[in-house]
Amino acid sequence: MEKTVDLTELAKRSMIERELSPDFSPDAIKQTEQLPNSIQINLSSIKDLRNLQWFSLDNDNSRDLDQLTYAETRGENYTIYIAVADVDSLVKKGSPIDRHAEQNMTSVYTPTIIFPMLPEKLSTNLTSLNENVDRLAMVVQVNVEANGSLGEYKLYPAAVHNHAKLAYNGVSAWLDKTGPIPPRIANVLGMEEQVRLQDKIAHALKHYRHQRGALTLQTIEAHPIIQNNEIVDIIPDVKNRGRDLIEDFMIAANTSTALFLKDHRLPSLRRVVRIPKRWDRIIEIAREYGEILPPEPDARALELFLNKRRSADPLHFPDLSLTIIKLLGNGEYVVEYPGDDPLGHFGLALKDYTHSTAPNRRFPDLITQRMIRSVEDNTAPPYAPEELEKLALACTKKEDAAEKVERKMKKSAAIVLLSSKINQTFDGLVTGSGPKGTWVRIIHPPVEGKVVRGFDRLDVGDQIKVKLIHVDLEKGFIDFARI
Repeated sequence: MEKTVDLTELAKRSMIERELSPDFSPDAIKQTEQLPNSIQINLSSIKDLRNLQWFSLDNDNSRDLDQLTYAETRGENYTIYIAVADVDSLVKKGSPIDRHAEQNMTSVYTPTIIFPMLPEKLSTNLTSLNENVDRLAMVVQVNVEANGSLGEYKLYPAAVHNHAKLAYNGVSAWLDKTGPIPPRIANVLGMEEQVRLQDKIAHALKHYRHQRGALTLQTIEAHPIIQNNEIVDIIPDVKNRGRDLIEDFMIAANTSTALFLKDHRLPSLRRVVRIPKRWDRIIEIAREYGEILPPEPDARALELFLNKRRSADPLHFPDLSLTIIKLLGNGEYVVEYPGDDPLGHFGLALKDYTHSTAPNRRFPDLITQRMIRSVEDNTAPPYAPEELEKLALACTKKEDAAEKVERKMKKSAAIVLLSSKINQTFDGLVTGSGPKGTWVRIIHPPVEGKVVRGFDRLDVGDQIKVKLIHVDLEKGFIDFARI
């Protein structure tokens, strides 16, 4: 119990150090208490799509459900529907809850506690697309051609109903024929065919993107296993067909949403990954494998190289993926104005891309939802260009801060396991090298630490052996010496 309490308090302090607020203000709490206990839906001015076979697909323990999906055939082609939780109708711009959401910009997930962007009465109830309840949503309807390319799209408010709350692992095991059909699929008439159809469409969407240079990357993300309030292990999250299905549908929704705002001549908050500055190092790494990349950044050439490496050495492909991700650089939020040449998302090989599908847990998505609503209601945009510019910078800064808190707390969880392993050796991959230090990721537990001795001439992508020489739970330090 003591370890759990320590990690929770450490997470709160880490939030405050990064200028994030772990607690809601008294005004936000008061506003939450005044919210209704249930939602009344007025069907007179919106579409009623509750009869469609919507389902949610998320982690086993997710309670803040932002999206539902549905699909249907259209001759040899398809139409997909992504219902996004309507948060704006209950969280008005400038309200105390909105000010807290803007302060943090995102929910923060740590091993022992979640700091939600919105109060749980909203994020896990009133604005969550929970199973077997009617909800308001913003629906993105997109035509998909047989080859996976996107066609015409529409965005509109609608009433929806989640007929099955599904989880990634169970659905994936069933699709891969390594597990039984999930009861929630078996018990809903037609749901088996619906899930299989969406899985088929997701494959087409992914194949089309990767033909055009979207990068195949597979990193090792991990989460702690807690038993009796103690961390007993840290295990990797496995990328699977369920996760891929949602990822592919959300990319289609985010692309269509960006184009929708462009079509209506509105500035929009874009999620971009710029052309990589360290392309020269990516060329060096490819050369080490006997491959030649062009002198200028080329996503399609890089994707061909990645595909070859995944086929040749699937065991070590996550290490290569992590190296490439580090060299590509971080994503950021920018404002795009009508007529601008889009900066685009290098990793997805997309020119038009925004974040719009998780307004319960990401503030940029709520901003985008409000911009869409201004079109639907034929009202003035809720954000002036200067305000959007400030928000774009703040979104990037706060998202980076949240990620640092999450990484630090994952490290602290790992330290609980590593504290008895001082002077043991590990295989590692260099994940960062610069003026602030050199960083290495070990395999188990999958965690990063700093190389404090023997770091000369190391660069991102180098595989080395290291010895654990020091850990500090309070500061989140894991220090290694190169062997």
